[in-house]
Amino acid sequence: MLISDWRIRLAKSLPFYYGWVVFGVMGLVSYSSRPMMAVATLAVFMVPMTEELGWSRGQFAGAVSLGGVMAVGISPLVGWWVDRYGSAIVVAAGGVITGGCAIGLSLISHPVAFYALYIPGRMAFASPLELGPSTSLSNWFVHRRAAVLGWLGVTHGTGLTIMPFVAQLLIQGYDWKTAWWVLGAYTLSIAVAPALLLVARRPEDMGIEPDLEPDAPDQDQTAAAATNPTRVGAEPEYTLRQALYTRAFWSLAAFSAAGFMVQAGVSLHQAGHYLERGISAEGAAGTVSAFAFSQVPGGLFWAYSSKRIPVRFLLSATGLVVGLGALGTAYSSTLVAGVASASLLGAGVGGLHTLLRIAWADYYGRRHLGSIRGVTLPVQIAGQACGPVIAGFMWDFQNSYYTPFLIFAISVSVAAALVLYSTPPGRRS
Repeated sequence: MLISDWRIRLAKSLPFYYGWVVFGVMGLVSYSSRPMMAVATLAVFMVPMTEELGWSRGQFAGAVSLGGVMAVGISPLVGWWVDRYGSAIVVAAGGVITGGCAIGLSLISHPVAFYALYIPGRMAFASPLELGPSTSLSNWFVHRRAAVLGWLGVTHGTGLTIMPFVAQLLIQGYDWKTAWWVLGAYTLSIAVAPALLLVARRPEDMGIEPDLEPDAPDQDQTAAAATNPTRVGAEPEYTLRQALYTRAFWSLAAFSAAGFMVQAGVSLHQAGHYLERGISAEGAAGTVSAFAFSQVPGGLFWAYSSKRIPVRFLLSATGLVVGLGALGTAYSSTLVAGVASASLLGAGVGGLHTLLRIAWADYYGRRHLGSIRGVTLPVQIAGQACGPVIAGFMWDFQNSYYTPFLIFAISVSVAAALVLYSTPPGRRS
């Protein structure tokens, strides 16, 4: 029996919508391959690795940025593949790459080896493991898209909370090499098979209807259309070329670049920043976990708010929250202030992740979503690539993170004002 036939039989036997099975698989990715090469996880490795191996922090952070830059080249291809064949192979390949590279990192002693192994893992994190889960769920869910993407953000946030904490425990109990090996083996064991066996491209491929908007009173339809018109009636079907001619495409892309520059730049260096301020290693790791965990309630809050408030206004608000979090981090010198700033930053970043995914799907539709996001994701990746290097090399010259964190806060605040102009394009089918 073909795997596709087996999935169809499974879907018919379930008492609930098969899209929730897809959600479960993508949630599992959030606890294995996706946080493996995240900046929040690498942050707890930075101090022990640079001190033992004698590397500068700018040199260490360069692997994050170079991996992001190289992911730019593969993102359009990944997006095209997701549109044509689905996310299953993309997500499974991401698990193999990140798990294998993590095991390899346990054996390194030279910067060249670190770059050779971390860069492919970072590429998998930045492109396949970002595009695959969110695009797959956007294809499976229409009416409940905002809620499902919000709950996907919950799995991302809790996964990013748990993995840095576990990595820190392994580093303290053993060493950083053991931590890489254990996390890599764990990822390989659970991140590959479920995606290959259970994930289909779209519900239509299995003869299933997507969860379209149910019948509702006229006044409810009117209220929904006022805030998110693309969720009411026929879906838009923009091609990539058509999307390129809309103002929203470019304003959303620019906003994502600024927002994720701050996300990556602050989150990678926040543990080192707090260690310099005299906070213990456990406390510094706690700020990383607070940043990751606060994305959970933040993502849910922004997602459910998008049902009543236009998404561009919410994006502007998240940008301001991220800016305040970066500014607070720059001035924080106690554990209480550090946790508060990290939580504020994380709540805003949770909104960035969730609301941008909602906006791309709602504005441009499902049919070509992978291709559209495959082109816009490199802009986001470019921001993530710039942030760590800017902060790392400015620390090497100034021995302080105050200036780069201040620059980040100003940049995202300006972007928050500009994103207000990203009005939804007209429906095209």
